[in-house]
Amino acid sequence: MDKTGDKLVIGISSRALFDLEDSHRVFETHGREAYCQYQIDHEEDVLAPGVAFGLVQKLLALNEDGHERVEVILLSRNSADTGLRVFNSIVHHELPITRAAFTSGDSPWRYVAAFAADLFLSADADDVRAALAAGCAAATIVPGHSLPAAGAQLKIAFDGDAVIFSDEAERIFKQHGLAAFAAAESKDAGRPLPGGPFKGFLEALTRIQGEFDPATCPIRTALVTSRSAPAHERVIRTLRAWHIRIDEALFLGGMTKARFLRAFGADIFFDDQATHVGTAAEMVAAGHVPHGIANEPAEPPKPPLDGASRNT
Repeated sequence: MDKTGDKLVIGISSRALFDLEDSHRVFETHGREAYCQYQIDHEEDVLAPGVAFGLVQKLLALNEDGHERVEVILLSRNSADTGLRVFNSIVHHELPITRAAFTSGDSPWRYVAAFAADLFLSADADDVRAALAAGCAAATIVPGHSLPAAGAQLKIAFDGDAVIFSDEAERIFKQHGLAAFAAAESKDAGRPLPGGPFKGFLEALTRIQGEFDPATCPIRTALVTSRSAPAHERVIRTLRAWHIRIDEALFLGGMTKARFLRAFGADIFFDDQATHVGTAAEMVAAGHVPHGIANEPAEPPKPPLDGASRNT
């Protein structure tokens, strides 16, 4: 069935939704046949929640007033046979997930577009990269914090550059240094940044937020960025030009993000830099977005732009 209306569609792998580390170790140690038999032998054993389980619960709760705003679809490398345990666990946890693709070991990312997914979450980094290359917002769910954030409100935090926005500005910073970055951002403050891989997902969240009174909205978003003044202005003007709502904006000037994410109460945080994701995952659910210059092979440093000093 084709996607209809403005429903937000999330594709998620079984390892992102549930804790499948024991069975995954069987696969890595003993191979596919042993894994398949393990899953069949344990298909009545309910799987514990995985890192993204709390996020999925809160997303699906947006439908509880009778309006179908969100659909979550399972995209799994399991076969239909071994996937029975996953569906049994979905039923046990009372998750209203009814659609799935089981690919028997092949990558399921190719069904992301077929299901018209707005976001794909997986524990497999290669699948995530393929989905990003195909134009879908996607993130690798990293092991770590798996307890849902307190409260019923869904809270999602985003890095800015190479996530919501393109890596245009971050590329200048990486290649030419902080002074050149600050000069370029001040010069281009009135020119909106190009969109990044998560722009469409944030637009979809903004659309759902618009259905509610801001005082009681069940979704809250935050921008958590290493930027600081004067580089804040271009970000604010870009979001304004896009008509995108961000409830909280933290310009941290290079401070560690993890404790701010915990203070915000994030159900998940998306960042393009693995170091930020790693520290964040100790406190909140986190997804790595392998996009942009931070995820490209390192290049030799380039000279500053327009004579800007690199000594900052």
